[in-house]
Amino acid sequence: KGAEWSAQEEDEFKQPIREQYERQGHPYYASARLWDDGVIDPAQTRQVLGLSLAAAMNAPIQPTKFGVFRM
Repeated sequence: KGAEWSAQEEDEFKQPIREQYERQGHPYYASARLWDDGVIDPAQTRQVLGLSLAAAMNAPIQPTKFGVFRM
């Protein structure tokens, strides 16, 4: 609370945060926890996007009585 930090103390405080950011910022980290639908090969982007759009355009839309669920 209002105390001065040395540059070394500040770096020691920030280092674990940086390490966590680097570790958890990798795309495979989120995919391994099923937080997304996976990582695709960039060369297959067009094929995956086309398949996704085709599936979305042909999916029946069911009426709902609820709003959007937020996580």
